[in-house]
Amino acid sequence: MVRKKHIRHSLTAILVIAVLYAMGLAGQTTPVPERAGPQPEFPATGEHSRLGADSCILCHNEGMALDATPIFATPHAARTDPQAPFSDLQCESCHGPGKDHARAQRGGGDMPPAINFGARARTPAAEQNDVCLGCHETQGRLGWFGSMHEAEEVPCAACHQVHRETDRVFDPLAQQQACFGCHQERKADTLRTSNHPLRFGEMACSDCHDPHAGHHDFLLREPTVNQTCYRCHAEKRGPFLWEHAPASEDCTLCHRPHGSNFEAMLTKRTPLLCQQCHSPMGHPSLAYTQELENDAFANRFLLARGCLNCHSQVHGSNHPSGVTLQ
Repeated sequence: MVRKKHIRHSLTAILVIAVLYAMGLAGQTTPVPERAGPQPEFPATGEHSRLGADSCILCHNEGMALDATPIFATPHAARTDPQAPFSDLQCESCHGPGKDHARAQRGGGDMPPAINFGARARTPAAEQNDVCLGCHETQGRLGWFGSMHEAEEVPCAACHQVHRETDRVFDPLAQQQACFGCHQERKADTLRTSNHPLRFGEMACSDCHDPHAGHHDFLLREPTVNQTCYRCHAEKRGPFLWEHAPASEDCTLCHRPHGSNFEAMLTKRTPLLCQQCHSPMGHPSLAYTQELENDAFANRFLLARGCLNCHSQVHGSNHPSGVTLQ
C-alpha cells in the first residue's frame, strides 16, 4: 500500500514538472534560424513572426482574395532545398519581418509587408529585385544590370507570378500577354496578315528576346538581328557566292519581324521595297522608249511588277550565273 502511494506521488511530481516546463516554454519566442549566405536588407523596424507561414495563411488561404497557397506546389516552398525561401524564414525570406504587418491586419489596419511585390507596390522596384537576385543573380541574370528593363525600373513581379503553381512566362500565349502589357505596338503587329506564329502559341517572345539580359540591342538572344533570325532560318545564313548586301547586313531592312500587312512580313510591297535602292530606269519592267511601252507591259512576267518573279534568290545565290540573284 505504501509503495502504491509512493508511485502515485512520483507520477504527480513528474506531471507538475512537465506542466511548469511547458508553461515556461510557451512564453518564449521560437528562435529564428540564421539564413545561409547574404540576406536581403530588411527595414530595421519589425520582427519576424513566431509562426512563420502559419500566420500568413490566416489571411492568404485558399478561396481568399489574396490566395497564396499555390506557392506550396512550387520550388520556392520546398523545405528540403536549402536554397529555397521556405527552408529558412518561409514567407518572410522574401517579404521581410511580418509581425507588425500581421498585427496591423488583425487590428483592421492597412500596413503592407516590409517588402511588397508587383508593378504597383509601394516598395521601389530596385528593392524588390534585390530580393529576387539574391538567389537568381547567378542563374543567367547577370545581364540584368544595365539592361533596358532595369533602367526602366521594371520589377521582376511585374512579369513573374511567384504565388502561382505555374508561372505564366512558361506558357507561350500567357507570356505574350505579360509582354504586351507594356509593348502594345508589338501586339498590334502580331495581328497583321503576315506574321510569326506568336498568336497561335507556336512561338514565344523569349525565343528571340532575353528579358533579363542587356548584352545586345533590343534584348536579343544573339549579338545581331541576323544571328537571331538564323536560329530558325539557317538557310538564309550563307555564305553565298553572290550576296545581297542588305540581306547579309540586317534582316529588318526589308522585314518587320513582329508582323506586316505585306507578304513575307516585308516593310513595303515590291517593287517599291526594291526601288528604295535600285532605280527602275533602264530596266525591262519599264519601257525603253515610248514606242515599246505597250510591248513591255504585255509581258506576263512584268504585269504584276514583282521583282521576285525573276530575282527569286533575293537573300543570295550560289549559281555561277547568279550575279543578278536569279
